[in-house]
Amino acid sequence: MDKKSRILILTASLLLIGIYFTPLWMISLEAPQYPEGLYLYIGVDEIYGSEDATIQNFNLLNHYIGMKDIEPDAIPELKFMPYIVAFFIAFGLLIFLLKKPKLIYVWVILIIITGIAGLVDFYLWEYDYGHNLSDKAAIKLKGMTYQPPMFGTKQLLNFVAGAWPQAGAYFFGFSVLSGIAASFFQFKSNKNKNNEKAIS
Repeated sequence: MDKKSRILILTASLLLIGIYFTPLWMISLEAPQYPEGLYLYIGVDEIYGSEDATIQNFNLLNHYIGMKDIEPDAIPELKFMPYIVAFFIAFGLLIFLLKKPKLIYVWVILIIITGIAGLVDFYLWEYDYGHNLSDKAAIKLKGMTYQPPMFGTKQLLNFVAGAWPQAGAYFFGFSVLSGIAASFFQFKSNKNKNNEKAIS
């Protein structure tokens, strides 16, 4: 196994540990009632606010337009995501210890698929909250939906909703890049060895 690849897959695995200690995403909401803004953070196993009453205030505002309450305990992804991250950490460390180069490609493919699946799931979660509105809402506008953005800001009536990746997402991103680099160096090493065999 190529030395650079081995170090990089170890780095990729260790970077994922940071996800347990930092939020992955942040959703903000600015409204006339809250000019200083409300900030909601999504972690690997929890959703929490910048203040104790943040989720309550989010739900209060959402109630007027018929959006469902945000209930962290009812979100299944928060229960199994920590185990998915743990799997990739353990798998990467196993590759490092066993020096099995082919498993690097498996690790990279799986984590890329997981990352894409996570973004799709986040989009669907936002879509559900923004489109499936209660008929009993105090404010009802025909054809109006309230899906917040995944990146950047969006005007929703007199609210400004925003969403941005946080440190946990960058830990994940750099981990994926380290894994891709590991697979590249391993592929290059294998190619050089094959060329040397062909010449000899």
